[in-house]
Amino acid sequence: MGILRGIKANTAISAARIPNNSAVTMAELKLFKLSPNLKNLPERRHHRPVNNARVSICYVEILKDGTNRTHLVDSRLVPIMESGWRSFDVTSAVHYWMESENKATMYLEVQVDGERPGSYASQMAQLVHFTSQNPHGDAKEIPELAVYTLDQAENGVHGDCSKLGENKDNRCCREEYFINFRQMTWTQYWIIEPAGYNAYRCTGGCRQPKLPFFQHPYGERTCSVVESAPLPVMYLVKKGDYTEIEVAEFPHMIVEKCSCSTDGLPRF
Repeated sequence: MGILRGIKANTAISAARIPNNSAVTMAELKLFKLSPNLKNLPERRHHRPVNNARVSICYVEILKDGTNRTHLVDSRLVPIMESGWRSFDVTSAVHYWMESENKATMYLEVQVDGERPGSYASQMAQLVHFTSQNPHGDAKEIPELAVYTLDQAENGVHGDCSKLGENKDNRCCREEYFINFRQMTWTQYWIIEPAGYNAYRCTGGCRQPKLPFFQHPYGERTCSVVESAPLPVMYLVKKGDYTEIEVAEFPHMIVEKCSCSTDGLPRF
């Protein structure tokens, strides 16, 4: 598992920095929201309260004729009066950019609109500002693009059933097992990325020791997981009347290696 970071000091992630045989599992754009300037607070009068502004991230596609076309990749409500980091899911933008002919630079556009129609909501949205990409600014508050990659070579070799071919002979090995979060009712609404992943699982049998060595209280040897890897997950967290994106690594989500083992005895 690897993480590539860009945008800091006006640099961007290039296709050359993404290792060969690596798959982009997700991408996160982090922007630091500044505290609003209350001197510019519009007069409320008879309007309903406005607490949030809608921030949208668009992928800007540069066409061959020099014009551009924008594609919405993420949009969410952001509290106007709060400051701090905000995360946006730009995985689809990175995938689209990697498949495009022009990989020189990836352009993302940030749009801020009112949370609902009306002049008051629009005026309140103008209070939302994020730190610029000024390389001389505070390094801790510069926008950041984090791209999470999975090394397919490291996650698809040792002990895989597919590599044994006709010689498998019910040997202990690791087989592909895809988990689709979109088809699971308890994950489809809060897990953003990945939509699914190859978790792998252990299958096959193990040769058992001959008597009298087998006469012990530990039981038979079974094909089980001996090495695993974490999976980075981008998910939604409900906070009051808005939601935020968070990213965390969940341990033991990907089977890396299978082996025959017996409870209480070393694995071979």
